[in-house]
Amino acid sequence: MLKVRLALIVLFAGTVECIYPQSAGEVTTKDATPTFSTGVNLVLVPVVVRDDHGRAVGTLKKEDFVLLDKGKPQFISKFSIERPDAPVTAPVESVETDPEGNAKQLIDRDGAAKQAPIATRFVAWLIDDIHIDIGDLLRTRQAAVRQLTESPEPGARAAVFTTSGRVTQEFTDDPKLLQAALNRIIPVPTQIGASNDCPQIGYYQANQIVNLADQQALQESADEYLICNPPPPGLPASQLAAYRQQALQVAQQYAQRALDYGDHETRLALDTLTVLVRRMSRLPGSRTIVMASPGFFLMNEHRSAESDLMDKAIRANVTISTLDARGVYVVIPGGDASTAPNAGSTNPLKAQYEIASKLADQDVLAELASATGGAFFHDNNDLGEGFRRTAKQPEFIYILGFSPQSLKMDGSYHTIKVSLTKDAAKSIAGLQLQARRGYFMPSHSKDPAELAKEEVEEAFFSRDVLSDLPVRLNTQFFKTEEYKAKLSILARVDVRRLHFRKADGRNSNTLTVVSGVFDRNGNYISGIEKTVEMRLKDQTLETFPEGGITVKSTLDVPIGSYVVRLVVRDSEGQVMSAQNGVVEIP
Repeated sequence: MLKVRLALIVLFAGTVECIYPQSAGEVTTKDATPTFSTGVNLVLVPVVVRDDHGRAVGTLKKEDFVLLDKGKPQFISKFSIERPDAPVTAPVESVETDPEGNAKQLIDRDGAAKQAPIATRFVAWLIDDIHIDIGDLLRTRQAAVRQLTESPEPGARAAVFTTSGRVTQEFTDDPKLLQAALNRIIPVPTQIGASNDCPQIGYYQANQIVNLADQQALQESADEYLICNPPPPGLPASQLAAYRQQALQVAQQYAQRALDYGDHETRLALDTLTVLVRRMSRLPGSRTIVMASPGFFLMNEHRSAESDLMDKAIRANVTISTLDARGVYVVIPGGDASTAPNAGSTNPLKAQYEIASKLADQDVLAELASATGGAFFHDNNDLGEGFRRTAKQPEFIYILGFSPQSLKMDGSYHTIKVSLTKDAAKSIAGLQLQARRGYFMPSHSKDPAELAKEEVEEAFFSRDVLSDLPVRLNTQFFKTEEYKAKLSILARVDVRRLHFRKADGRNSNTLTVVSGVFDRNGNYISGIEKTVEMRLKDQTLETFPEGGITVKSTLDVPIGSYVVRLVVRDSEGQVMSAQNGVVEIP
């Protein structure tokens, strides 16, 4: 939650004291975050529906969808349609004032109201330098550079990241900076199945040996060790058995080492994605991650982290699209030209594990894209076309939400199946439906106060416009120095239309008001969180003026272009209003 907190100014068309002296004690302020009565464990499921031409369909309604959790029908309590190309910010009524509050109209040389060139589209290019090899990286980098140096979309910003964290270029509209970052990326050497290892055991086969006790996989690795390290000629049969037993032990040790390295690299990739989702959740616009990777294997113990990553991305409106950097690939039994002599077994079983490994590596790319409404580009060498497809969000993404009923908080995995009703399905030629496959049930319920904090924070850093409360956003500013200004964000709330709880003869409600600004590249600058506790008498509520109350938050900012974000939440109606605005301070 926002760390900056200042005192609250509450105005009743002026000040509380001079307009409503009888209201003393009826409206108080404090910095503590209120506790809301929130819903339980809402599961969000993005769905993309396409016709036979691959075009996203945006005409469906909530009643057209059927959602099953472990085969049981669920009531869809939340339904919305994401339109990534829809404007997320708009100019607000911003007035320049002098220190005494006298208003001046801000105009440009042509006499028109100024409007700021603000970023509303963010694409993070994530290159998986941990798992990619040099050949695939060169092709990927070349295609990415071409895509990034093309004419950018208006208001678009791009950034470059790597799973290792060694190369980072924050969001910018400068293609030269992006190209320079891409050119600095090199593969990070892996310790799994190094070229001089014998036996060479990949991460997938290591999991088969160590975690699944696959004796066939272990024997194959032991046979490979014996090819590289044959027993001395003339070794007695009694010692030969011991030598073969030693080969099994060596294979087990190599498998454990490969498993440890693979586990570390997988967790690093998932952690990087999680951090990037959190980073992008604080950007005021359309958000897409394009991950270029050959894929990586997930053990069963990674599935909970993957599900948590999907949840975070969905709630933050971050679309994850994936591109298999291998393009069209083949598995060469015994290894390719880069494999050391005699390092590969000629056993056909080795090729089977390698094929299974390649397919398993691809699964995570498909799952991340499917769960978040992204695109998955694979088995195609035209990486330029792949980047064009993955960087573009679907025209329509349906967000279905449901709260699992009568289910145990046991941390178990729940499969999800989404389909259309028969009538809806008939109306779409060549129906293609993409949806999340499942989720992990939490092992315990979260504290309601913590859930409330998360809900307000997610709303503040999202791009959604919500109108469940009667709130109007206005701004005003005055310059304190040549390059500095004070920006005031005003939230006007019509108190008469709020829900109140009757307690001790008073009408009670608590408002949480979060105001903040982002710069032209989408970077969070600063914000203020305030609470307004209302304990109004009946007479005060009945005679409240139409203007309601105004909560004024003032920030010190340099001159420039800003996106303003305002979120207001009440404790009794359990609803929010969230608005965006653009302000130019010349």
